[in-house]
Parts: sequence; C-alpha cells; structure tokens
Amino acid sequence: MNNEKEFKPFISADRVMPEFTVTSIFLGCLLAVIFGAANAYLGLRVGMTVSASIPAAVISMGVMRVILKRESILENNLVQTIGSAGESLAAGAIFTLPAMFIWMKDWGLGSPSLFKIAIIALCGGLLGVLFMIPLRKALIVKEHGVLPYPEGTACAEVLLAGEEGGSKASVVFAGLGIAALYKFIADGLKIFPSEIEWEIPGYHNGAFGMDVLPALLGVGYICGYKISGYMFAGAIVGWIGLIPLFSLFGGDTILYPATVPMSELGFWAIWNNYIRYVGAGAVACGGILSLIKSLPLIVDTFAKAMKDYSNRESSDNSIRTDQDMSMKTVLIGSLLVVIAIGLIPSIPVNFVGALLIAVFGFFFATVSSRLVGLVGSSNNPVSGMAIATLLISTIVLKSTGMVGQEGMMGSIAIGSIICIIAAIAGDASQDLKTGYIVGATPKKQQYGELIGVLISAITIGGVLYLLSAAWGFGSKEIPAPQATLMKLVVEGVMEGNLPWSLIFAGSGIAIAVEIIGIPVLPFAVGLYLPIHLSAGIMVGGVIKLFFEKRKNVSEENRKQQIDRGILYTSGLIAGEGLVGVLLAILAVIKVGDSSLGDIINLSESVQLGQIGALIFFVLLILTLFKFSIWYKEKDKSNAS
Repeated sequence: MNNEKEFKPFISADRVMPEFTVTSIFLGCLLAVIFGAANAYLGLRVGMTVSASIPAAVISMGVMRVILKRESILENNLVQTIGSAGESLAAGAIFTLPAMFIWMKDWGLGSPSLFKIAIIALCGGLLGVLFMIPLRKALIVKEHGVLPYPEGTACAEVLLAGEEGGSKASVVFAGLGIAALYKFIADGLKIFPSEIEWEIPGYHNGAFGMDVLPALLGVGYICGYKISGYMFAGAIVGWIGLIPLFSLFGGDTILYPATVPMSELGFWAIWNNYIRYVGAGAVACGGILSLIKSLPLIVDTFAKAMKDYSNRESSDNSIRTDQDMSMKTVLIGSLLVVIAIGLIPSIPVNFVGALLIAVFGFFFATVSSRLVGLVGSSNNPVSGMAIATLLISTIVLKSTGMVGQEGMMGSIAIGSIICIIAAIAGDASQDLKTGYIVGATPKKQQYGELIGVLISAITIGGVLYLLSAAWGFGSKEIPAPQATLMKLVVEGVMEGNLPWSLIFAGSGIAIAVEIIGIPVLPFAVGLYLPIHLSAGIMVGGVIKLFFEKRKNVSEENRKQQIDRGILYTSGLIAGEGLVGVLLAILAVIKVGDSSLGDIINLSESVQLGQIGALIFFVLLILTLFKFSIWYKEKDKSNAS
C-alpha cells in the first residue's frame, strides 16, 4: 500500500490532456493491423512472435510529434495500447486456428469462413480484456514495485524519453522499408533464393541450411544469443544427429507414418515423417513442464486473485487515473460473450464447451495477468496452458459424445479462445502498467484494448485465409508449428492414431534437456522446425552478443546502440511480415498474366543462386550495424 500512496505518475491525475482522440484511435488501429498481420506471418513461419508495444510507441511518437506536431504522451500511450493488441491476438490465434484450415482441407470441406475465424478471435479477445479489468487495481496499483511488468515498464521508459521519438521512429521505418524491399526481391521477384542448403559430404542425409531473411535476423537479435542458441542446439540434434541416424539404421524398415522404406527417404522426407513428431513430443512435454514448474506460482496467483476479486475496493471515479470500466459492464459483457459462444452456429462449441471456456478462460486470464508481471510476456507459458486445455476439453467433449470431426473442431475452438484470452490478458496487463506509470486513464485504455481486439480479429481472419489459400498451413513456406502440434494433440486423444513412440522419444529428450538445466521450449521448437529457420535466428543472436561484448564502449552508449538495434530489427520483422502477406495476396489472385506477372517472370531469368543469397544477407547484416553501433558515430560527427 505504501507503493500505491507514494507513487506519482508522470502526468498527474488533475491534468487533462488529449488521450482518447480520433487521431490516436486511427493510428492505433492502423498499427494493430500492421503488427497483427506481421506477427501472424512471423509466428506461422518460425513459431515465435515479438512484442509490438515499443515499436508501436516509437512509431506513434514519430508520427504524432514530427508530422502532426502533437505533444500528448497519453495519446501516444493509447496508440501503443491499441496497436499491441493486434500482436497479442495474432499470437494467440496462430497457436491453434490454422488446425481448422488443415482439417477442413483434408476432409474436402474447403476452408473455415472469414466470419468463423474472426468471431472466434473476437470472443477470445473480448474475454481476455474483460477478465483482466477487475485485477488492475490489485496487480498494477497495489503491487507497484513488487510486480515489475518488464515490457510495460520498458514501454513507459520509451514514452517518457519521447524527445527522441522522431529519430527513433526513423530507425523503425528504415528497417521496415529495407526488409520489405529485401523480401520482395527474394520471394517476390525470386532473384535469389531465400533458403539455402548444402548436404554434408560423406555424411549420408546430413544437411545444413539457412533461411536468409530479415525477420529471422530480427527475431534472433531481439531474443538474444541464449534463446537463439537453445533453438539452434535443438535443430542440430534433429538435423545433424537424428536424421542421419534414422537413415543409417532404418534400412528397409517401413515405419508409420511413412509408406516407403527409410533407405529411400531423403533428409526432408525423414524430417517430415519422423523428426516433426519427435519435435512435437518435445514441444508438448516442454509446455507441460513449464506449466508444472509454474504451478506453485499459478496456485498462489489464483488464490491472491480470488482474494482481490472478493475484497475489491471500489475505484474512486473522481480521480482520473483510477477510473476503470464499471464492474457491471464487465460482468454483463463477459456473460453475453460466453452465451454467444454457445449460441452462434459459426463457433463449433456447445454449451458444455462454452462453460469450459468460461472456467478455463477465467483461470488462465487471472494467472496470465499476474505471471507476465513476474516473468514477462515472453516467458508466459501460453503453449502449456493451451495443451492442458486441449487435453482436458477433448476428453470432456469425447465423453459427452461429441466426437469425430465435430469434436475435433470443437476442441480446437475451445483451445483457440483460451489461447487468445491468455495472450490478451497478459498484453492488457503490460499496457495498463505502462499507463499507470505515465498517468493514463485506465478506462480509456481498456476501451482502447477492446477496439484493438475488434480490428485485429477482423484482420487475423483475412491474414489466415490468405496464407492458407496461397501456400497452405503445414507447408514448407508456412509450417505453423504450434497449430500443427495442437492438431496432433486433439487427433491423438480423439482417434489414437499418432506415432506415439516418436512422440515419447521427443518427450524423453525434453526431460533430459530439462534435467541439465536448459530451457526446454526454445530447444524443443528448434528440434521441431527445420534447421534453416534456427540458423537464420542464430545469426541475429550472435550479432546481439557481439554488440553486448564490445570493448571500449561506455555502458550508456552500449545500451543506446543495442536499443536502436532492437527498434531496427522490429522494423525488419514488420516489413517482411507485411510483404509476406502481400505476396500471399498476389499468389491468390494469380498475377502471372498481369504486367506485374511479366516483371516477376522476367526477373526469374536473373538467378544469383546461393552465393548471391549470402551476399545479400551480409549486406542486410551491415544495415543492422549501420542503424545501431555505427549510427552513434554518425550522430557524433554531425554534432561536431
């Protein structure tokens, strides 16, 4: 309580500034669409998403201050609040919803409608915001100084250092533009391959490859050397260890799910038929282990949350910085959404499923809201929550007679909504923490979250539909690792037709990795995905390590250079994601007969090959140096 009484926000409660304005809402919605689409593409490609709060805040400051000449920090905060909702909803949706597309294609039923995807995402997003609102005063205000909320606090620091907004925004936009051009040259014009690989001489079916793409460089830099290294280690076990072993000892054995002897399979076929299942077992086990390790914290969190619900003090609505949406609105809104889930035909869930969503959603929203305050959004075990939910909900639906296609679609719908609830509740907590520090109006932020969820739900449906139509989920271009795993979990419970020996082998590897103290999930994701993705991410991690270990640099300059690199690589991720969505649109509308198609066909006659791809990737790396460690030197020379 002392923290609550002593803390003074940057903008005091008695000051009134522009906040919930048409400008901030429009810009926030635009960024929600951009970062939602970019993160959906990134997550479906590499199985990871990145926080959009800081890039959204920086872009907002650049546009607001430099172009529109508006100075309100509260407007900028509302922009990042709405904008980050797009990234979080995308992160929750891509974990599960692509499984619907894969199933319906396999069953000859086409694809789920845009409305079905959008309404499932919207219901999850709305419940995530509404379930979190009653916890704001307890978690954000009363425990200020106890729960750090790392991403929310970092975003507040960026907003408070708003004088640099213009120059920082230019770094994000530079990354976005360079990545967009690079991606279009590589995967649009196909002047050089974005994926390069070599077989290892004298090592049968041993292979190494790398995707030379901006988003992977960005993910590796933002995640850092350790996380990138764990992923790469998992990939090495799979591609340099297990694939050649399968090839060496398999001989004429035909092992399900393959239909030909192992001796006839190349390294990609062995990965597709066997290593993916070993990796899936490792990822599932890793998610469950992370949930088990978090159990004491989860139980404590839920107990405190329930106490806070029951002892909740009414907010003093006369104080601007203490105004929440009314509890009556929250309760009625939550009830209406749960009822709608059970009644809307497009959501393949009956009232038993809606009840499961209400119970699990409420539980994981309260857990997620507090957990991200302690360990950050990046370490929130959403995948573990999703796996646990899917296992229990699939068993319950099966026991009530909801089986087959209906039961599988119902289970994945429940898992989708729970995933989105957990992701959005965590994001709302971080955003409200930022708002608490800068002196925002909580009620306006909460409305902003709801607007961001609405816009993002519409966007995510379109993005998923486009990517499915262009390449298909589970393909080499869009592997959709988490959704493919969730699909396997549901099928395993419903039909029992999984290669359990491979899955248990992966679980054994995950347990061994946990015992020796290595974080399981990044290692398991590396084992599950092709080495090409992890290798590209590893390059970014090594560059970040180099920046961190440079000598003869002051700590202040080092921090500024690394932070500028984070902004630039955030732009790289957004730029590639947006062009990835654009290429999906071009693939769907068949541009081959158009003038643009003629340009693309002409460009394909210019092939630079793998050496050309490496040269372009090195040039891309040099741009990261230019906008980070070399950028300061330029500033100094200008100053002099």
